[in-house]
Amino acid sequence: MFESDALFELEPAALESVAFAEMARLPLRELMAADWAKALGGVEAEIRAVLDFLAAETAAGHQVLPSPSNVLRAFRQPLADVKVLIVGQDPYPTPGHAVGLSFSVDRRTRPIPRSLANIYRELEADLGIPARVHGDLSGWAGQGVLLLNRVMSVRAGAAGSHRGKGWEKITTTAVTAVATRRAVDGGRPPLVAVLWGKDADSVRHLLSGAAVVSSAHPSPLSASRGFFGSRPFSRVNELLQEQGCAGVTWELPQAP
Repeated sequence: MFESDALFELEPAALESVAFAEMARLPLRELMAADWAKALGGVEAEIRAVLDFLAAETAAGHQVLPSPSNVLRAFRQPLADVKVLIVGQDPYPTPGHAVGLSFSVDRRTRPIPRSLANIYRELEADLGIPARVHGDLSGWAGQGVLLLNRVMSVRAGAAGSHRGKGWEKITTTAVTAVATRRAVDGGRPPLVAVLWGKDADSVRHLLSGAAVVSSAHPSPLSASRGFFGSRPFSRVNELLQEQGCAGVTWELPQAP
C-alpha cells in the first residue's frame, strides 16, 4: 500500500461560477488535490499562463471546452490513488461533450462519441461487458484510473486548436509524477499505462519502465488497424494483479 491523501472533493459547483481568469489567481490547492498541487508546483506558472490563455479565448468570443469547473478535473482525484493511466489527445470539440476526463462525456450526451463507442465495443469483446447507453467514465476514475488528455482544453468546433499553448509541459510533468511516485516503504506503487495511438505513445519515455498496454487509437479512422482485438481491459487487470494490486471493475453503472 502507498500513502494517500483523503479523497479530494472540490465540487464542480464550487468552480462553476469562477471564470478562467479568476482560476488563474487561485492557489493550486483550491483547484486540485493536495498531492497534485505539490507535484505540479514546478509548472505552476505554466498552469496560470494557460488559464490566462483560456480567459483570453473566452474574452475574444470563443467557447472553450470543457468548462472552468471541469478543465482540471483529472487532478481532483489524489495522485497517490492512480493505478491506471489512460492518455487521450484533447477534449471532444462538440459543445456539451467534454467533461475533463479523456474519452468520457456527460451521462446525458447522445449519441456517444464514436471513439468511446469503439472502446465499449472492445470492452464487450474482451470481457463480455455490454455497452452502456451513457458515456460517463467517472466510475473508472473513482477506482484510480487517471483519464488524462495530453491537451486539456479546446476551442468549440476546432479539434486540436489548443495544442502548443502550454498544456503539453503540464501533462508531461503530470505523467512523470505518476511514473516516479514512491510508496511509504520506498517501493513503487502499482501502475499500468494505456497508450492508444501515436499521441499517447509519445509519453512512453516518461514512464520509467512502468507496465504499458498500447495499440492503435479507438478512433473510427484507426480502430480496425490494431485497437479491435487488443484486449486492453483484461491485459490491464492481469498486469495490475502481477503487481499485487486489485484489477479495475470495468463495468459501469447503467444510466438512471
